[in-house]
Amino acid sequence: MQPNRRSESARRFFAGVTEFVFQTRLGVADPPLTDYLSEMLVRFLRSENVYAVRDIRGSRLTQVADMLEEARHRQGPAKRQLHRHIGDFTLFWTGLFPEMADRMQQAGGKDRLLDYCDQGKRNYLIASTIEVEKEQAPSEVLQRLSDCFDLCTYGLGEVRKAWEEEEGGNGGPIIFE
Repeated sequence: MQPNRRSESARRFFAGVTEFVFQTRLGVADPPLTDYLSEMLVRFLRSENVYAVRDIRGSRLTQVADMLEEARHRQGPAKRQLHRHIGDFTLFWTGLFPEMADRMQQAGGKDRLLDYCDQGKRNYLIASTIEVEKEQAPSEVLQRLSDCFDLCTYGLGEVRKAWEEEEGGNGGPIIFE
């Protein structure tokens, strides 16, 4: 199978389930927000995108505390992108895999001192205030992600339940063809 077909299939699946959950189950009719969330899910299907942040030496940063430190050294679009990534990272883990977020925070690293939800809200807000010429994510959407972080966390948990129901309905894991 060609990678483009697989990613398009994944994109359609996540767009459909995210839209269904947010509009039908939660009553949130916000297409730019649901589009952003479904695109984040597709992007984070690949672990190298979840852990895309690297320090100056090229080492992968896996803890939010280290990402925050790295953000202090960046400016302009790079700073905005990193704060956005921290928001995405914390939303992804707290929404879809809260058990993993808890483990990551309790593993004895620097993140044990952080509240991922607070960091997600804060970093989306910071990203929304950094002006750039060309935006991949509009500032208004990042602002709404900050304001509605708890709702989005809950909604992503419902998205996970919906795709797990889908997996159970066809007798196996979802395969994107």
